[in-house]
Amino acid sequence: MRLNVLIVEDNRSNLMLMEMLVRQVGRCSVLAYPDPGRLLDDLPGIHFDIALVDYQMPGMNGIDLIAAIRADPRFAEKPIVMITADDDADLRLRAIKAGAVEFLTKPVEPIEFKARLANLARLCEVQLKLADQAEWLRGEVEMATLELRRREEEIINRLTLAAGYKDQETANHTLRMARYSALIARELGLSEAFCRDLQLAAPMHDIGKVGIRDDVLLKQGSLTATERAHIDTHTSIGAAILAGSSCDLLQLAATIAVSHHEHWDGSGYPKGLSGEDIPLVGRIAAVADVFDALTSERAYKCAWTVDRAFQHLREQAGRHFDPDCVAAFERCRDRVLAVMLEFPGDGGMRRQVA
Repeated sequence: MRLNVLIVEDNRSNLMLMEMLVRQVGRCSVLAYPDPGRLLDDLPGIHFDIALVDYQMPGMNGIDLIAAIRADPRFAEKPIVMITADDDADLRLRAIKAGAVEFLTKPVEPIEFKARLANLARLCEVQLKLADQAEWLRGEVEMATLELRRREEEIINRLTLAAGYKDQETANHTLRMARYSALIARELGLSEAFCRDLQLAAPMHDIGKVGIRDDVLLKQGSLTATERAHIDTHTSIGAAILAGSSCDLLQLAATIAVSHHEHWDGSGYPKGLSGEDIPLVGRIAAVADVFDALTSERAYKCAWTVDRAFQHLREQAGRHFDPDCVAAFERCRDRVLAVMLEFPGDGGMRRQVA
C-alpha cells in the first residue's frame, strides 16, 4: 500500500530536503508544491493521504491553506502537519482549529521528521484498511438486504396467487388495481419507494376472501343481508392473515386489507372510520379498487365505460372517496387507459378502452 504525501513549502531547499526524507520512509509517493495558490487550483484533481504544510508562505499562510484544504470533503479527515519555526502558542492553537493534527519545527530535523511521518503513515494504513473493511461490510449488508427484500416480494406474490385460486375475479383485477394505486400515490407526491411498495402490497387487499364461503363468494344473484355481512368480514380476515409481521410490505398490505372499504363519510366498514382517520393507503386503494370493478365485466354485470366510471368517482368524492385521491386519479387518466390496455385481463376490457 503506497501513500501520497503532499508537501507545500515555498523554500526550494526545504522542499527538496523533505521530498528526500519522505522517500526514505518508504511506501510513500510525493506531491510537491512550492506555491499554495497553485495547489488550490489543482486541489479538485489530486489525492493525498498525508499533508505537510509550511506556515510562512507568500500570498497565503499555512493556517489559511489548511482551512481551504479541509473545506474539501475528501480531505476532511486526512492528517495535516503544520511546519513552522514559530513556537507561539496562539499560532499553534489557530492551526489546530483550522485542522492541523501535528507540528514539525523548523529547521527540519531528519530523524524526528522521518519518525513522525512513519507514525502518521502507519495510522493512515490502519484507517485505510478499516475503511476497506467498512466498505466490504456495507456491501454485504446491502446484498443481504436486497435478498431479504426479494424473498419478501416473493412471499407477497405467492399470497396474491393463492388468493386468485379462491376468487378468479380477484386474480383478474389485482394487477390493474395495484397499478392504479401506484399512479394515485405518485400523483399525490409520495416517494417512488413508497409507490413501489404500495403497488406490491395492494394486490393483497382482498386476500381475506379466502375465508369467505364459496356459496356466498361465488353466488351469481343478489346477496341476502346475512350473506353481505359475511362477505364484508373479508377485510378483517385479510388483516388477521397479514397482521403481526415484521415485514414492512406485509404490514402495509394488512393496512390496505382492513381499510379499503372504509368510506370518507364514515359509512364504510369494518370500523366506520371517516376522513383522514382512514389510512391514506386505504383511501387510495378504495378509488383504484372501485374503478377497476366498475370498468370490468362480471357474470352479474356489464362493464361500465371509462367516462361513466370517472363520473361515479366524482359524484362519490367526499362521500365514499377521499376527494384528493379522486382528483389525483383523474389527473392520471391517460396513464389509467394505458394500464387498461396493457392488462385487459377479462372479457370486455379492451372494448371499454377502444
